[in-house]
This record gives sequence, structure tokens and C-alpha cells, in this order.
Amino acid sequence: MKKMIIALSIALSFTIPSLAFADQAACEAKAVSKEGKPLYGAAKDASIKKCLGAAPADKGCEAKAISKDGKPLYGAAKAASIKKCEGA
Repeated sequence: MKKMIIALSIALSFTIPSLAFADQAACEAKAVSKEGKPLYGAAKDASIKKCLGAAPADKGCEAKAISKDGKPLYGAAKAASIKKCEGA
């Protein structure tokens, strides 16, 4: 049983990074200008970052803590918003 768990964890450690590279490749393919030409340099990096998701997974609820006006929340309001998001 122990060997099976170790084997599965090793197998998963190889598949997860390959999934991330597949997403990166897909985002690189989408990095094109309005005219359909491929982007280069900082514009390409920004496009890929936006495609992959600007907010990391652990900051997802923190990024959603905004007021009705679209401004970021602070203090107790931010804490309550994050707690509600994580609990949902």
C-alpha cells in the first residue's frame, strides 16, 4: 500500500508541471495583436500573464475583495469578504 501511494505521488509530480506547460503553450499561441501578428517582448509577456491569470490561486479571494464602486476593500470589510469567499 505504501509503495502504491509513493508511485502515485511520483506520477502526479510529473503530470502537474506538464499541464502547466500545456497552458503556457496555449497562451503563447493566443498572444497576437489586433492585426493577427504575433506579439514580442513585454507585450507578449503581459498577454501570457493575463491569459494564465494575473492573480495566483491563493490570492483569488483577496483579488475579489472589491467594493460596489470597484475599489479595493480594506480592514474589517476586506477580512469579512475574504472569509465569506473562502467559506463558499
